[in-house]
Amino acid sequence: MAKRLLVAYGLWALGGPLGLHHIYLGRDSHALLWMLTLGGFGGGWLWDFWHLPGWVAAANGTGVPGDRGGTVPALSPLRLVGQVTVGTYFGLVAALGLPWVPALLAQPLAVGLGVQLVSSVGDQTADAPSTLAAAFLASLLFQGRVLSVLPASLAASIAAQRHRRYKPRGTPQPRLAARLYHL
Repeated sequence: MAKRLLVAYGLWALGGPLGLHHIYLGRDSHALLWMLTLGGFGGGWLWDFWHLPGWVAAANGTGVPGDRGGTVPALSPLRLVGQVTVGTYFGLVAALGLPWVPALLAQPLAVGLGVQLVSSVGDQTADAPSTLAAAFLASLLFQGRVLSVLPASLAASIAAQRHRRYKPRGTPQPRLAARLYHL
């Protein structure tokens, strides 16, 4: 079914910070990120306004670039900043929200998952074991202190950037009910 730009803008306006427009366009990782950060802390939601036409074209198969310029995506400073920010945010939430879980377990796991979530937005992804290993190693160096979330996030983001790749093309998407259950 073809996606419509007007519907995407309507969902952006009504439920943008919750990622409704991303669910409509089949961008589930992006939708989950928006749900957990309320639209990328507000700024990402506003940024989406200019990207919606391209995303609708890509969802319809008309705006998909033919050549990806190699096997490794180009380095994106914006994605790197997003990885560090979301990784730090997830780590702080885990440190404050899960005080009964050992800090050497909860914080690096949350940091690694936050960085991996940003890495998997759009047509890119990263190697999850490498990202999580870097977060755990950096957390071990700082003995699981609350302030260790920033170096762990930096280490995990660098590892994710080193192991970035494109997602495979041509895989059919499951139905909406299955996608929502997966989210």
